[in-house]
Amino acid sequence: MAVSLVTGGAGFIGAHVVAELIAQGHTVVVLDDLSGGFEENVHRDATLIVGSVTDHELVDALFEKHKFDYVYHLAAYAAEGLSHFIKRFNYTNNLIGSVNLINASVKHKVKCFVFTSSIAVYGALTPPMREEMIPVPEDPYGIAKLAVEQDLRVTHEMFGLNYVIFRPHNVYGEFQNIGDRYRNVVGIFMNQLMQGKPLTVFGDGTQTRAFSYIGDIVPAIVKSAYTKEAYNQVFNIGADKDYSVNELATLTMKAMGMTVDIRHLEARNEVVHAHADHSKVKKVLGDPALTTLDDGLNRMAEWAKNAGVRKSQRFRDIEILEKLPPVWLED
Repeated sequence: MAVSLVTGGAGFIGAHVVAELIAQGHTVVVLDDLSGGFEENVHRDATLIVGSVTDHELVDALFEKHKFDYVYHLAAYAAEGLSHFIKRFNYTNNLIGSVNLINASVKHKVKCFVFTSSIAVYGALTPPMREEMIPVPEDPYGIAKLAVEQDLRVTHEMFGLNYVIFRPHNVYGEFQNIGDRYRNVVGIFMNQLMQGKPLTVFGDGTQTRAFSYIGDIVPAIVKSAYTKEAYNQVFNIGADKDYSVNELATLTMKAMGMTVDIRHLEARNEVVHAHADHSKVKKVLGDPALTTLDDGLNRMAEWAKNAGVRKSQRFRDIEILEKLPPVWLED
């Protein structure tokens, strides 16, 4: 029976990966500091360790005790826009924490290290983004993700650690932290709707993204660790059809059965259009039956109404205040 570590397994994507691994018979240990996840998200048959990937002594002790076959590294603070203003926090959590896991994986001969990077590594390159493009990230979050990708490459070359890298984008669905005001626009919209607040949109709302339902990406992520053809490869993964944020706002209101005003805020520094090509992942890991945005939003809306409103907490340790969007300082 395989033993797998899932970092961030109390969070959104991680919780779904844990459930899929357990369904396939894995023994699963979850490492999560619960800063963005919730204990109730973790499958009852998984072992939850509350702690941070930045704690290298804890990481080393877990690897020594459990002798992991596979590592699924999903722990990260994934707020692209905010990362400009929390550089030290971003690099400590998203880069140094990853290095702690890579070091331990080398020492303990892990069979495969699966890493969720991000479409953010491409920056403002012309879509559709393809894996052979040279990444030019536009924010510290994307820079940290790309640095981990590069470290995995050289670690494989030096020590033989096999890896698989995924670049997901704009993932939404059940277990998303809808109380996080800095990321996950679908969750933000649903949380605002349940409070009768206007939907906040940066700029004119014509920026486009391909919104990816969680159930469509998790099977490939799990499968990759024991698919030799996927080893030491980078894959885009997610939905193919892009929508504007204005269109998303309309569809989210429809799914929730609620209507509110839209509050347009000053445009922030962000990539305007982002969607990716997925031909590579389909060839190697299979062609998923992609969920339409309408269906995915309906599924998430049902879950969100049951979960209820979550208070949007303000990030308290912002390092740079200059040019910070004022809405991010509101209590």
